[in-house]
Amino acid sequence: MTEFHDALRSLRVWDTALPAFDPQAAPDAPLPLFHDWFLAAVAAGQAEPHTMSLATVDAAGRPDVRTVMLHDADERGWHFASHATSAKGRHLAARPDAALGFYWAAQGRQVRVRGRVRAGTPEEAYADLHARSTGALAAALVGRQSAPLSSLDELARASEAAWARAEAEPDTQPETWTLYVLDPYEAEFFQGDARRRHIRLRYRREGAGWVRELLWP
Repeated sequence: MTEFHDALRSLRVWDTALPAFDPQAAPDAPLPLFHDWFLAAVAAGQAEPHTMSLATVDAAGRPDVRTVMLHDADERGWHFASHATSAKGRHLAARPDAALGFYWAAQGRQVRVRGRVRAGTPEEAYADLHARSTGALAAALVGRQSAPLSSLDELARASEAAWARAEAEPDTQPETWTLYVLDPYEAEFFQGDARRRHIRLRYRREGAGWVRELLWP
């Protein structure tokens, strides 16, 4: 425990120059700013900038969170995919409100998005999955996501069979694979500051437009 505490307390954040952020110059809607910050994170060498935390709520009202991959961000919302039968899929079917969180340490930036999630069409799910790698298709074909697993040997057998099918039938589609789109009603952009004067800009949907407001750090 002492070793853990020593290591934890020795850590520092943002040991590099952080970018400036002028919220007065931010666009009227969150999507263009997200695109700009995402591209800046890529240019800064941020590892896996397309990964994000997805928070959902189960039937008992208990929150759950996991890391998933961003598949797109457009005028409809933020896209991700999973099996409809997975834990997140079941949560979203019952309670479609969710939240996303991005953390790009290379620039001391966070983006938080809250919104309503809808499932795309089977055609959208097919196009999304088949634009990706054979490995992505094989992983989706394994299925049974979030179900109890009896052994790693069982997983290995299922994975080998899924890879063989993905290579032999590249046009196949797992029945439960679903593309989800989170339509935002709130988005916050956080720019870290070495003196802890962090800048937080929140967008709130109001009617057909957006209201921008600063938040205390």
